[in-house]
Amino acid sequence: MIKAIAIDDEPPALQVLERYCSRTDLISLERVFTSTVEALRYLEKHVVDLLFLDIHMPAISGIDFYKSLSRKAMVIFTTAYSEYAVEGFNMKAADYLLKPFQYPRFLQAAMKAKHQFDLLQQSADTGLEGYLVVHSGYSLLQIALSDILFIEGLDDYLKIHLKRQQPVTARLTLDDILAQLPANHFVRIHRSYIVSLSKINRLQNRILTINGEEVIVGANYEQNFLKYYTQL
Repeated sequence: MIKAIAIDDEPPALQVLERYCSRTDLISLERVFTSTVEALRYLEKHVVDLLFLDIHMPAISGIDFYKSLSRKAMVIFTTAYSEYAVEGFNMKAADYLLKPFQYPRFLQAAMKAKHQFDLLQQSADTGLEGYLVVHSGYSLLQIALSDILFIEGLDDYLKIHLKRQQPVTARLTLDDILAQLPANHFVRIHRSYIVSLSKINRLQNRILTINGEEVIVGANYEQNFLKYYTQL
């Protein structure tokens, strides 16, 4: 079962969440807080899987509070202000509940969190050796590492090029995604590219050919790339 806490400066909103969580066996609501300071103290001592987090709070916004956490959990944002929806999803939220919401809509959000929880658990069990889990649009996708050809950085999002599939876009930086990939299989070869070493078909004059596409090796990355490539 997913362990959760809820943070909202309005007690009636917390009561709704307590009532709804008690009606499902997906989520165990461990504690509720009207103060972000008290919630932070709790999170420093306890591990939770999910936060129900109000966005519009007097001391600090829910989004800024979530950004400040050193140990991230899944999050479902709750607010009466629809203009925060896009920013909430950009924070990789499992869902976004617009107040006042009824139980069927809450249950839909709980199911999304359960799906995300299961994928994250599976990834943790395999040490991320088999799959990469990313947000693409409003969906959480599980991508087999063996399907990744190369990853292209484009402004504020990535394009993950795959075997026999359409590319997947995700709002991540190259540094963020590189930290999730096994270093002996994936190497950054340019400020805009990460490649799968096993998918390289040819290297000639600092130009890689991967599945018919050419990717240049940046001068600043060449030495590190060759260190891994020559070990294949």
